[in-house]
Amino acid sequence: MFDRFLNKAAELLAKGETFVTASVVRFQAPISGKPGDKAIIFADGKMWGWIGGGCAQPVVIKEALKALADGKPRLVRISPTASPEGGIVDYTMTCHSGGTLDIYIEPVLPKPHILIFGRSPLAQTLARLGKTVGYRISVVASGADQEQFPDVDLLRADSNLGELKIGRETFIVVSTQGEGDEEALEQAARTNAAYVAFVASKVKAQKVFEYLRKAGVPSERVSQIRAPAGLDIHASTPEEIAVSILAEIIQLRSNRAKPVAESKKSALPVLNLPVLNNEARDPVCGMLVNVSGAKYKSEHNRSEVYFCCAGCKQAFDRQPEKYTLSISS
Repeated sequence: MFDRFLNKAAELLAKGETFVTASVVRFQAPISGKPGDKAIIFADGKMWGWIGGGCAQPVVIKEALKALADGKPRLVRISPTASPEGGIVDYTMTCHSGGTLDIYIEPVLPKPHILIFGRSPLAQTLARLGKTVGYRISVVASGADQEQFPDVDLLRADSNLGELKIGRETFIVVSTQGEGDEEALEQAARTNAAYVAFVASKVKAQKVFEYLRKAGVPSERVSQIRAPAGLDIHASTPEEIAVSILAEIIQLRSNRAKPVAESKKSALPVLNLPVLNNEARDPVCGMLVNVSGAKYKSEHNRSEVYFCCAGCKQAFDRQPEKYTLSISS
């Protein structure tokens, strides 16, 4: 299992995928998860591997998705009784198996990727500073050479972006400065990058924006382009403007990662994750149940409610109002 886990993680890293690793580091019997059990959680909430049964999985997925959002690891404890301890996210065990699990959850995020259009002095400075802070740098510019961009990860003299994966951690900066501004910015705007910045004056930017609208780029997308590029720190030289652009990217990434306030002790979550049409969520423990083969179910408000086990059904039947909010969400 360990070899398979390492191979899977290496495969995802090679593809530049975002994922989370979860490892059981401590347990108290009786419980199915054991130290050394490992799983990978993908950005869509799906899990590969094993870290324990029905009660553990919803917790791990919930905390894994939070780890992807804030970029921070966490130690999670799932136990039948409250055991608050500094540095541990504590969850109540609702399944009847009992026992305690401590699970270490760590996000694996690709390096931020700055895609630069253009070979201007500012583009060269931005590429150099971006590498200095550890970002992945790609440059697309006709006539650009390795002497101008000696340390970049990818240099293209054409505008083919086919081999570039543009995702959540891709930040596009158009610094063509007179060399095909309209074409470069249109290409950048037609990607799904959340950050597109244009190095130009406000007057120049508005003229290019009008070109984009006439070329069929939606006005909503045009309004998302940042121009002039970078934070307003009254920068004037290429070096200062490059710093302001990097600062804007750092600020954007930091705002994405603001932590969500956590209660000291949480109930097992009901996750808002995609499920198959033949699955329903147990409102007591959060586990997914195959509807077609479900052995345990109850009727509530003229709707069928499905459970993973007799214990969850019994808990619901005893206090259905306690779980009504979970059903509706």
